[in-house]
Amino acid sequence: MTLTEQLKHKIDNKTKPLGSLGLLEEIALQIGQVQNTLSPKIERPALLVFAADHGLADEGISPYPKDVTWQMVMNFCAGGASINVFCRQNELNLNVFDVGVDYEFPTELPVINAKVAHGSRNMRKEPAMTIEECRAAMQVGADAVRREAEAGCNTIACGEMGIGNTSPSSLLMHKFTGYSVEECTGRGSGLDDGQVDRKTRILKEIAGKYNPETPEETLATLGGLEIAAMVGAYLEAKKQNMLILIDGFIATAAAITAIQMDETVKENCIFCHSSDEKGHKLMLDYLGAKPLLQLGMRLGEGTGAAVAMPLVRSAVNFLNEMSSMEDAGVSNKD
Repeated sequence: MTLTEQLKHKIDNKTKPLGSLGLLEEIALQIGQVQNTLSPKIERPALLVFAADHGLADEGISPYPKDVTWQMVMNFCAGGASINVFCRQNELNLNVFDVGVDYEFPTELPVINAKVAHGSRNMRKEPAMTIEECRAAMQVGADAVRREAEAGCNTIACGEMGIGNTSPSSLLMHKFTGYSVEECTGRGSGLDDGQVDRKTRILKEIAGKYNPETPEETLATLGGLEIAAMVGAYLEAKKQNMLILIDGFIATAAAITAIQMDETVKENCIFCHSSDEKGHKLMLDYLGAKPLLQLGMRLGEGTGAAVAMPLVRSAVNFLNEMSSMEDAGVSNKD
């Protein structure tokens, strides 16, 4: 039998009715395929949070000021953010990277300084990044994942912090999936109806302003430094044959971008939850992805991936530890 056939046989012959563990069975099969083994393991899982500011925030597309980006990074450093709580609870190693925050952090803080620029540019006026800046930010993500892999990590998740970053995510979604700007644009961190309408008008204007030809050019023109870092992280995680846990709207926009660059990235992706941000379900439908959770979350930071970590472990554990029908002396169906 092929490895896939062996995995299916192992899953189907556990002491349970066929298919009764639902999506956990699909995840167990996927992890076994990625790791090329009948006995997969989750080793030293890590969550990388990339932070950057956005010039487009100057257009008022977020209800929060840009200063919240660096203030939240300080909160990460103090251990007080949601992602800190869930990483501690579910035993993920957390690292925070300054890819493009418009602030100089004290050197003694536990922030990895990988600043490419002091934020992206206002894409209403000019492309968000140069190709060189975009590549540098992608390299930040790739280097971060490579270091984790060298330390024995085989499971990675990415989070982000950047006021205004649902807007570039909506634009990337629009360009890569073909959904309308209206379908791709939501409330972000809490816009009211009138503010959403204004945000949508601005994004439609930007979408019509540029015609990038390649995925990399699209990312540079319409993305953000932290989003580019996530793209680079996902591409490197595939090269390292790691499991990739995908968070919500912004993380999925980065994943769609990475998949445009290397379609095999999707093979390693586990989509952890369906965000309450408008457009995310359409993203998941576009990818044919089945999210593990639907909790109405839309926080970002990687929180959906961190919360789903116990389910990923459950998929591996039942595959490795649950008795087979033969071992348990349980009669199988005729």
